[in-house]
Amino acid sequence: MKIEYRKNMKTAEMENMLDDMTKELFGRGRKVAMDNQMCVMCGNDANHFTDELSRREYGISGMCQSCQDGVFSVDSQG
Repeated sequence: MKIEYRKNMKTAEMENMLDDMTKELFGRGRKVAMDNQMCVMCGNDANHFTDELSRREYGISGMCQSCQDGVFSVDSQG
C-alpha cells in the first residue's frame, strides 16, 4: 500500500526547504525518497510500520519504522 504524504499541507517553499534539508543531512531528497517509499534517513524500505500512528508519521517525516524507533525512543539510562 502506497503511503501518501501530506504534500498538500505544506507550501511549495516548505516542500523545497524540507527537500534541501534532507539532501544536506542524509544525502537524499525527501520527495524522491517518499515517492519511492524509502526512508529519508537510512534509505531503506519504508513499507512496514507497527501501527497507524507510525504510518502517519512516515507521511510527515519520511522516516521508516526503525528510524522512528531510534528517534522517538525514550532512553531509560538518562
